[in-house]
Amino acid sequence: MENTALLKAIIQNAIDGIITIDDKGLVESINPAACTLFGYQPDEVIGKNISFLMPPPDRDRHDEYISRYQHTRVPHIIGIGREVTGLRKDGSMFPFRLAVSEVEYSGRRIYTGFIHDLSRQKDAEEQLRKHALHLEELVEERTQSLKETVLALQDAKEEVSLSLEKEKELGQLKSRFVSMASHEFRTPLSAIQLSASLIDKYAQPYNSENIAKHVGKIKNAVSNLTTILNDFLSLEKLEAGKVEPSFAPFDLVKLAEEITEEMQLVAKQNQHIIYQHTGKQRLVNLDQNLLKNCIFNLIANAIKYSGENTFIEFNTELADDVCAVIVKDNGIGIPEKDQKNLFEPFFRAHNTGNIPGTGLGLNIVARYTQLMGGKISFSSVVNQGTSFTIIFKHL
Repeated sequence: MENTALLKAIIQNAIDGIITIDDKGLVESINPAACTLFGYQPDEVIGKNISFLMPPPDRDRHDEYISRYQHTRVPHIIGIGREVTGLRKDGSMFPFRLAVSEVEYSGRRIYTGFIHDLSRQKDAEEQLRKHALHLEELVEERTQSLKETVLALQDAKEEVSLSLEKEKELGQLKSRFVSMASHEFRTPLSAIQLSASLIDKYAQPYNSENIAKHVGKIKNAVSNLTTILNDFLSLEKLEAGKVEPSFAPFDLVKLAEEITEEMQLVAKQNQHIIYQHTGKQRLVNLDQNLLKNCIFNLIANAIKYSGENTFIEFNTELADDVCAVIVKDNGIGIPEKDQKNLFEPFFRAHNTGNIPGTGLGLNIVARYTQLMGGKISFSSVVNQGTSFTIIFKHL
């Protein structure tokens, strides 16, 4: 009796539903969990055919299932279990896991069904399926968006490639034009310069100030045009990457003295270039032509932007593997607002007025200096002059 009471208590308090039927499919017992699942009271179920708790087509085939098993003894559910659908009293359906066992008791066959509700599990699976579907849609959208972006990038790449190709062609045309123009202009300019010198020579017996004046204007104009051509040609070579420094040791003082003598010839009236060298060393390991071009540009600017009767200081210093080149004038100076753009190509300060120039000289100087591993700096005050310093280390 005690074991029977214990078994009954276990069945009555089981979490899963438990239903027993006879060999004709009639319900003999149902526990509270099963009543809750199907929504019936025990007296509404006991004595009825278990098939009324099933939706079609299982309802119509249940008795056939039992009859076939009793004749063939081949189980389809008994001892195996499967997922089936239950029909509640209110007409709603729910999924559950059904496990059926067979027991012989007092000469009768009793079938016990254990019912485990799968509603929450199925809901969770459905939510997971919907979430996975949503993720797939998002991935498809992102993939499509990525494909469109890649196609757009490819189109943009092609456009950029075409633009670069056209720009390259234009650059090559510009380079050829600048090179051709520079060389083609040099010949007539040289002829003009020579003719002006000859006129000046043959006109000396006439001692005419007007002739000398106009010949001087011709020479200055030719000199300015030659400087412009040289600047454009130097810029073209820099842009094309054709300028590579060739380092070799040379006498810095000798070079500086030659430059001073040459530039003094083109200085204004009573302008004096004063050169001074500091240090016991004289040899440096730099590109002589590039350095000469830098110094020429700086002194030419000092001459151009300074008045007559002025001094231009030109200093070189060599000490402890450091070379410094300094050019200082007392000219118009550079406005503070213009100083940040001073080394940009084609930039000219606002106070240059009618003084001729291309705005390329300092850009070329800065780039030549950088190619040789040096740095250029300056200080300037309007109407008090400008000082440029180029420094090279580890010579």
